[in-house]
Amino acid sequence: MTRPLKLGFLASRNGTSFRAIVEACAAGQLEAEPRLLVTNTGKAEALEYARGRGLACRVIPTAADAQAADQALCDALSGADVDLVILSGYLRRLGPVTLSRFRNRVLNIHPGPLPEFGGEGMYGRRVHEAVIASGITETCATIHLVDEIYDHGAVIERAVVGVLSEDTAVTLEARVAEIEPKAYVAVLSRIISGDLTLPD
Repeated sequence: MTRPLKLGFLASRNGTSFRAIVEACAAGQLEAEPRLLVTNTGKAEALEYARGRGLACRVIPTAADAQAADQALCDALSGADVDLVILSGYLRRLGPVTLSRFRNRVLNIHPGPLPEFGGEGMYGRRVHEAVIASGITETCATIHLVDEIYDHGAVIERAVVGVLSEDTAVTLEARVAEIEPKAYVAVLSRIISGDLTLPD
């Protein structure tokens, strides 16, 4: 991939990993250039952060017309000339136009093991509740490629977190959330260095 790697971001809320990646770029830890943030709601806290750093932003609602939103999202990302699309708490399924244009170039992070604890409706605290109920002793944040099915694309990296006997969904969620931004930055660093090659 070209360097600096040009990044587009999708976020629906706070965009914690988005912020960490932008800060890693600013600090010179990543040879990458944030180009665009797209949200599906004007209420996303990530917007204020992005605007404060001079990053281009677009709000593209998806509820009224998913097909038009898909085309608008693809056009926005293409217009920003991004190499890689990073999902950071983006709570909408990507459409076929965007996925075709950015095939194997869209990354997401999921707060649990995949495929066992993924799929439609498995997000946020629900994942951690299911992990604890299962009795497994290790969970992870999973970075994966995005395709047409929720949490289905090829797994790129797993950042492992132990499940403690005293854990609740709240405490486990906090520990997994703490490692997610670091895991994302580490994966991007490996992609940029050539240590990790995404499929064509």
